[in-house]
Amino acid sequence: MAAGLYAAALAAGLLGGVHCAGMCGGIAASLAAGSKGPALSRQLAFNAGRIGSYSIAGALVGAFGGAMTSAAVIDGRLVLLVVANLFIVLVGLYVAGWGGAILRMEAIGVPLWRRIEPLRKRFFPIDSTMRALGAGAVWGWVPCGLVYGMLVLAIASGGPLEGALVMAAFGLGTLPGLLVAGLAAIKLLEFRRRPAVRRTAGALLIAMAAVGLARVPVVHEALLRGWNCVT
Repeated sequence: MAAGLYAAALAAGLLGGVHCAGMCGGIAASLAAGSKGPALSRQLAFNAGRIGSYSIAGALVGAFGGAMTSAAVIDGRLVLLVVANLFIVLVGLYVAGWGGAILRMEAIGVPLWRRIEPLRKRFFPIDSTMRALGAGAVWGWVPCGLVYGMLVLAIASGGPLEGALVMAAFGLGTLPGLLVAGLAAIKLLEFRRRPAVRRTAGALLIAMAAVGLARVPVVHEALLRGWNCVT
């Protein structure tokens, strides 16, 4: 079950990369000029800091999810898995351009971001690899509906290590898109923003969530009972 969550998070990062490039692509592109050292090393450092923050958040919510399910009378993890896959559906709808409900979750993180955001001034201008690492670590806490959707997956993972791995997988999935944005591969970015590409990516995410839902034991048994009734 955990392997499926990691695969889902990685796929969501890859397919949702259009959104990530839009939110973080500007700062990533700014690392390509006016700094000391190779642009690629700054890009990697920025993204390492960002993914590290995702992993910390994943560990925190994973620990919470593990404690919550262990105290539940019913198997709360199964409920969380159903909810997590429904959130992937919302992510898929957003990526495809068919709905923006997932973005409403961004308001949840605004109070925390107001406290963290002043720290980014310490790392600007980003004129070294270490400053890029610090800026990435701060940027990992920017309110983002896509990230929050993946945190639901991390809650369902059942523990801090599993939650951290879910978010690390998601972060690695977003890495190609942000590296492309940061290294100014404009043509590829334009290709990924095409409506047909976005719709295909969104549909794949929704299909992946449907498979994930069907694999949850309670849902699987209900589907079998329904199929037997039909046949």
